[in-house]
Amino acid sequence: MTGGEATRPGGLWRTAGGLARACHPGPTVAVTSLVTALAVASGRDAAGCALVAAAVLAGQLSVGWCNDAVDARRDVAAGRAGKPIVDGAVSAAAVRNAAFVALALCVPLSLASGLLAGSAHLVGVAAAWAYDLGVKATVFSWAPYAVGFGSLPAFVTLGLPGHPWPAWWAVAAAALLGCGAHLANVLPDIPHDLAAGVRGLPQRLGAERTRLLAPLPLLAATWLLVFAPPGEAGVAGWLAVAVTGALVAAGTLLHGRSARAPFAAAIGVAAVGVLVLLANGPSLTA
Repeated sequence: MTGGEATRPGGLWRTAGGLARACHPGPTVAVTSLVTALAVASGRDAAGCALVAAAVLAGQLSVGWCNDAVDARRDVAAGRAGKPIVDGAVSAAAVRNAAFVALALCVPLSLASGLLAGSAHLVGVAAAWAYDLGVKATVFSWAPYAVGFGSLPAFVTLGLPGHPWPAWWAVAAAALLGCGAHLANVLPDIPHDLAAGVRGLPQRLGAERTRLLAPLPLLAATWLLVFAPPGEAGVAGWLAVAVTGALVAAGTLLHGRSARAPFAAAIGVAAVGVLVLLANGPSLTA
């Protein structure tokens, strides 16, 4: 797309549509919504929840665009139709510039919740960028997901009055959800990744072992959220365990029909975890 084409109304709409697709809209919307719900569960006021939503959205946009910009040459070589850059809907330069703009916005939006809270979120965003920039091709590909998701409870609670630290079980459950999401998200792309020389942990394990392993951290996260907080699990807790089991089973069994089924199940498990917190109201703070 030439500069003249990009400035025409049709070109602008095409670029905007390409950017919307390149940000990985499904995970971006899901993570932003779930963390905002977590902020509500923690007791953050309306302004605090809005700040959390804006900061997480900016961070997720930056990570999604960074991912597509970094992978652009590899995706083009592999002919991965459906990728906006490959389809010519948007240029790699536009996606890269959008990633830096979103990252620049993420910094003040995160720090608006306070220095400690903002720093926790920015550590998570930095881990996600590290994944995009090369860690995903190493045996430690899971670590940025663990750090990124694990930092989210701290971002939420450290923005509360008194800046309390999150409970250990909340951080551990979030990190486990991140690891499960990583395995499930990469699963459909393992053949393409191996052909391109990307050898993260799931690629080294192979598709079959990754498919079987992905549910384990998701189930462990739910058990922590239900049984680690003080008090009885209650009906809601046991129902959450049952629903989570059904979700991960469905994601595993339906993988043959839909490559994205395991990742959809991972998002569903995260949603169940947030609902447990909303229903039972356990304190997220240590």
